[in-house]
Amino acid sequence: MAWSQDGPIIVIGRAVDSATKQPLSGASAFCPNTSYGATATNDGYFYLKLPPGGYDLTVSYTGYERKNFRITANHIATDTLFVELAAAEKVMSEVAVVASNEVPDGFAKYGNFFLENFFGTTENAKKCVLKNPEALRFFYNKKRNRLKVLTKEDLQITNYALGYKIKYQLDSFIFEYNNNTSQFIGFALYNEIDTTEEARIQFKKNRARTYLGSRLHFMRSYYENRITEEGFMIEKLGPNPNVDQSEIIKDLYNEEFYAKDSGEVILAWKGRYRVSYKRVFPDKKFLELYKLPANTTSQITAITMLDTIVISGNGFFYDQTDMVNFGYWAWKKMAEQLPYDYYYE
Repeated sequence: MAWSQDGPIIVIGRAVDSATKQPLSGASAFCPNTSYGATATNDGYFYLKLPPGGYDLTVSYTGYERKNFRITANHIATDTLFVELAAAEKVMSEVAVVASNEVPDGFAKYGNFFLENFFGTTENAKKCVLKNPEALRFFYNKKRNRLKVLTKEDLQITNYALGYKIKYQLDSFIFEYNNNTSQFIGFALYNEIDTTEEARIQFKKNRARTYLGSRLHFMRSYYENRITEEGFMIEKLGPNPNVDQSEIIKDLYNEEFYAKDSGEVILAWKGRYRVSYKRVFPDKKFLELYKLPANTTSQITAITMLDTIVISGNGFFYDQTDMVNFGYWAWKKMAEQLPYDYYYE
């Protein structure tokens, strides 16, 4: 499925030291979860040409604090984005490390556990390889019964199922043992694996299988007013889903939920919902984990909407923290993620 919008988005920026105003040659500017990135010139300038849609833009430089920006179709190409980066506070980071409980043999003890919760447990996850595991640092807090993982450098990942090399800036990974939940925050830059035509055909099939029913597919379908046509069903859940009956939302595009403005779509749901996708059967491992009947024919995701979100045509939406996922979308982790510049044919 492709989407219709206007022309490309041009981003011109300059990265400088916030104190000296000197250019930061070699600074990295990239749009997380895409394949679009650039390196600053000797004068600190960078240039990006992005397809229509919405994006986050991250500008970073070794030893400096990172800055993030939101780029939409309304971005004016002639306006130079002046980015001042401040030197990172090494003292505070060193204090934080000393105060925490780093596990000396962390990867040996927690490595496989981390990879299962980061990549996931799908068939695609088995074909994901972390090239630099030595970059990981593991911290266990006994009082909170919590595992935290940080990195010394960007993670270098190869996804041999979907055909991507990924540079991943992991802000943090946290696993709470008390409630058995994990959360990771980071930024991925994708590059295609250079391979044979036969392998590319298989990558295309794997990507399509991953895309159908995904959150990215849902966002694009909602933007295009094609939720039902694309195979999704939405139900409103009551405060107590074990007792209250669900209600199928038949008109997803009335003014209570939906508005379109300046090429973006507003989704104004509040509360708890169930999203079912019926055109691709759910993975058997998912059914076993969630103790669902083996004959379940829909991929089922529960979401909690904390506030209104805004969706762009490429499936990018904000603020992403206002949508909390449970079920199928949450189960499909890093190994199943596709960049915003992927499109289904």
